[in-house]
Amino acid sequence: MNIAQQKTGKVLRTELTTVNNIRRQTPYARIKKKHLIAKRIFDIAFSLVVITCLLSWLLPLCFILIKLDSSGPVFFRQKRVGYKGRLFSCLKLRTMVVNNFADIKQATDGDARITRIGRIFRNTNIDELPQFFNVLFGDMSIVGPRPHMTKDCQDFSSVVASYDLRHSVRPGITGMAQTKGFRGPTNDMESVVLRYQWDIFYVRNISFFLDLKLINLTFQQTLNALLKRRNEIEETENKLTISPKPEIARVREVSKKMVV
Repeated sequence: MNIAQQKTGKVLRTELTTVNNIRRQTPYARIKKKHLIAKRIFDIAFSLVVITCLLSWLLPLCFILIKLDSSGPVFFRQKRVGYKGRLFSCLKLRTMVVNNFADIKQATDGDARITRIGRIFRNTNIDELPQFFNVLFGDMSIVGPRPHMTKDCQDFSSVVASYDLRHSVRPGITGMAQTKGFRGPTNDMESVVLRYQWDIFYVRNISFFLDLKLINLTFQQTLNALLKRRNEIEETENKLTISPKPEIARVREVSKKMVV
């Protein structure tokens, strides 16, 4: 950590103190119990629909693609920190080759451990879809702060005071921080704090309508990622395709010379 990062961390911690002061005035405990019950009912109903209508045919297809791409299990189970700090097994489609650092080292851009199909799954969030089973089992919610590895929670807690406030609600498949563009690896302290602030913003302002808005945003972002990937594939194919027109013109020119 360089001097500039240390100074940035001090400034961000100072700002965070104000956020924590606000949090103490409006603790999560004041959220109505009826809302939490309604949120859980919605989670169960939504996850059942996704599992029945989407995962029932998509997971077998993903199974085939993963097996053709690399050896190893289809699913990747990782211990994550959940509601009230409890550990649970978070389900994902395996996007890396089997390695000994999966539980302690975050994936980075251009990570050699990521497989070809795994890169597509990550860019489109398809690898997160098995977590709807976690929602159904009660370990997660559709919307909430993303669950982290134990090591990450320990590291982030040393940067952000009261980091465990994120665990006041069930972790989510998607969250406020993710819809704001904070996805993938956390590379610096500023990113840690900004993600935390968005997560705490969600905890303090949690509501059914906010959940619906974040689900809609996530759907739009995922759809845009799929369309972007499709356009990239089409552009690559167009570049690789050789136009026959120059060849035809050359044949005609040679034929004319032979006739003369």
